Amino acid sequence: MCLYSDTAPNSRPCEDGQGSLSPCAPLAVPFVPFQQKGSKKYDQTEALANGTLFPGLNLPFHVKAQAGSLPEGAAAELQALNFVVTELGLYLDTHQDDAEAIQLFEQYTRLAQEGKRRYEAMYGPLTQQSAIQNGVYTWLNDPWPWEYRKEGGGK
Repeated sequence: MCLYSDTAPNSRPCEDGQGSLSPCAPLAVPFVPFQQKGSKKYDQTEALANGTLFPGLNLPFHVKAQAGSLPEGAAAELQALNFVVTELGLYLDTHQDDAEAIQLFEQYTRLAQEGKRRYEAMYGPLTQQSAIQNGVYTWLNDPWPWEYRKEGGGK
């Protein structure tokens, strides 16, 4: 029987050195190293490309996108900001007293709200909750966000 231990002789360190993986942790069984306060964090673009904000949770069993190959522009930036807000929220579910994470959550929440406001001012509503503009319901108006050939351009 194999049990997880930071001191197990064959354990290997996680990428950021904040934990370790047991050599017998099968990929079909969820195995996540315990996150420590003050863990290293990717910037929002790297976080989106890696599927996690935390390098220590960047496990080697998936194919990731290269950050340079991700789309650019306001929509991609907003997606990355919202991804970081979600990641920090999940982290705070288990680390409610991490003051640094709370401060980052507040910072990224403000950035995401401002990014959404700017995006919707340029391209229209992203959600039905944002579809009322000056007393007019605009949700069904063209163009839809995916109908832009390139950001800022028309159909």
